[in-house]
Amino acid sequence: MLYTESRERSAEILRSVLTHMGRHDAIFSPITYAVWYEYAAGINSGLNQALDRTLQSQPRLDDNTMRSLYQDHIVRSSDVTTKRLSNEFARLMANMATSAAQTGDQAQSYGAQLESLLQALRANDGNRLPDELTQALSGTSEMKGSAASLQQQVQLNQHEIQRLQSELERAREDAMVDGLTSILNRRGFDHRLRSLLQASAGSDGPHCMIMLDIDHFKKVNDTYGHIIGDRVIQGIGEILRNSSFAGAQAVARYGGEEFAVLLPQTPLEKAAQAAQAVSARVKAMRIRNRNTQETVLSVTVSAGVTVHHSDDDATSFIARADAALYKSKQAGRDRVTCA
Repeated sequence: MLYTESRERSAEILRSVLTHMGRHDAIFSPITYAVWYEYAAGINSGLNQALDRTLQSQPRLDDNTMRSLYQDHIVRSSDVTTKRLSNEFARLMANMATSAAQTGDQAQSYGAQLESLLQALRANDGNRLPDELTQALSGTSEMKGSAASLQQQVQLNQHEIQRLQSELERAREDAMVDGLTSILNRRGFDHRLRSLLQASAGSDGPHCMIMLDIDHFKKVNDTYGHIIGDRVIQGIGEILRNSSFAGAQAVARYGGEEFAVLLPQTPLEKAAQAAQAVSARVKAMRIRNRNTQETVLSVTVSAGVTVHHSDDDATSFIARADAALYKSKQAGRDRVTCA
């Protein structure tokens, strides 16, 4: 999990983490801290739901429970998949090496048989020739079988390697997608941004970025709980995913309640209009009680928009968009600021 919370937000989370840790029996270990950090930050919906269920039957959590929650919900599945695929690649290469070594040994023996036959032919040794010919014919048959076996092994491994390569590619793609919203995560966004800046070095076309943050999101979690908070995040993710600019662009959940949109070849004015459109759709969104369909709450977002400068790298580009977002927050929230 990549932690992107600000210093102020992480300090706030720290206070909550220490409170949680003090109420339970588990030792104050990095594992325990990681579990409570992601729980308090509201960035891991699967963990939050599992931990809430566990608390209903186990009011005081011990070390074994915390380790189990950590393994099930924090250790990244992509790391596990990559390790498994790496082991399978190693197994295939070992099989190939064994088959090649066996064929090489067979070839060496076959070469010795042919050399012995050649010597008998040169010496015109009638007594040796029948035996040498028999051994050479036998060696030829064995060599043919060994070569065929190696070829079959190579073909089988080629198919297996192609399958593993496809699976590895899927794992890499999954590692760049946020599990809660199905849009890019921070890693995926950073990768897309780097690729864009490298591909467009020296071009004249403007690139813009929008940073959005849910207003008063801590209050949402504190008042309605993390499950409702997750539904708010999912709703905004869906709005971004279905926006007109989402097709070939980078739309990401950048942090806990922060989102980012990368708009290549887009003037600042159009990027600001896109941010305003998202803001309006979020404001119109209603979170309802699934049993009664009664509206529970609505939310707003603050946004910062900026255009890429010729001397910008990825860090300065993001920092300026984030600064514009901060100005929207300072000015009263629920607004778009351009920088």
